[in-house]
Amino acid sequence: MSLVTPVTELLGIRVPVVQGGMQWVGVPKLVAAVSEAGGLGVLTALTQPSPEALRVAIRETKKLTSKPFGVNITLLPSITPPDYPGYARAAVEEGVRIFETAGNNPGPLIKYFKENNCIVIHKCTAIRHAKSAERHGVDILSIDGFECAGHPGEDDIGGLVLLARAARELKVPFLASGGIADARGFAAALTLGAAGVNLGTRFMCTVESPIHQNIKEKIVASTERDTVHIFRTLHNTARVFKNKISMEVVKIEKQGNAKFEDIKDLVSGERGRKVYELGDPDYGIWTAGIVMGLIDDIPTCKDLVERLERETVEILQSTAKLAGLEVRQKAKL
Repeated sequence: MSLVTPVTELLGIRVPVVQGGMQWVGVPKLVAAVSEAGGLGVLTALTQPSPEALRVAIRETKKLTSKPFGVNITLLPSITPPDYPGYARAAVEEGVRIFETAGNNPGPLIKYFKENNCIVIHKCTAIRHAKSAERHGVDILSIDGFECAGHPGEDDIGGLVLLARAARELKVPFLASGGIADARGFAAALTLGAAGVNLGTRFMCTVESPIHQNIKEKIVASTERDTVHIFRTLHNTARVFKNKISMEVVKIEKQGNAKFEDIKDLVSGERGRKVYELGDPDYGIWTAGIVMGLIDDIPTCKDLVERLERETVEILQSTAKLAGLEVRQKAKL
């Protein structure tokens, strides 16, 4: 049996598994491997230094796979914003027709993509934001629970409640994002009403992931207690790996009245990138989710997606048995 959902039909993929956009991680090799495995690989636009570099990455991905893949454009708070329209235009001109958007004020980007007959997945951490994205015409929503790596929003609402509310209130299909790494989570998400799942940290820990082997092994060795929130006092909360640098940031924030200038050298994106290149988990800030507690191997993307598909189908077919329940027909009186 296969898992056919509105997401597989909209995106033209075999398994409703999307690899989330991840800075420095969503590069052609990983993206193509996920798509070849039957899911949807997603290039991270801002990993590339310019729109022209994104064009090169798209062309490289097309050489590695003929399957559908997408491009993530995340709108980040910045004194000097990246050339978001330029990245969007470059991707559309290169033939990309699936986009994942995230961040504040995505309306103009969504409008541009829809004018060019693209499918838009928008990532949200709150149902009110999801409804706003619906009004802008997105095709699929990605509902990010508090468990997620990266930015979980400021409401601290876990996926269990968010997904149940999404099933009640949203009109378009949605993905479950945050805290999912195995078939139990996948099956639970589908049962809660999701039409697929979005995986980030789990795909970081695969053979084709571009990060250093030391970091992959650190993820395997870590537990759900090995993350921490930074930027809480700046109202831009981010879940990252708990290391010397992130704990120093937390210490500064706890002193009160911290400004970004007080921590900017510690949280430098370049230092985070070096973590993945050099393999030193304490060199800088790097993103990871509590789902690390469920990751105990480093498979190929093919093996991972096929395992998720197979085991999720098995769980869905035997849910009552798995829960230790027996469903009986009531005797007629």
